[in-house]
Amino acid sequence: MVSFTVTATQKIKADSTEEAALLTYQALTKSPAPLIYSVIDENNVIANIELDRDKTVEFAGLDHTTDPGNW
Repeated sequence: MVSFTVTATQKIKADSTEEAALLTYQALTKSPAPLIYSVIDENNVIANIELDRDKTVEFAGLDHTTDPGNW
């Protein structure tokens, strides 16, 4: 299995970096998850991905732990 670093991307207007982080946290707890991500693999290859909301909700609703390939 490959390791990835995933970063959610969201533009926030704030007076400081701490306030931006707090506003982002607040948004994550009150609204749908962001759809734009940067993904870095073990070889430091970066991919910027924008997900489709409907497909994302469908994927999140499935139990992927039942797939023997995940064991």
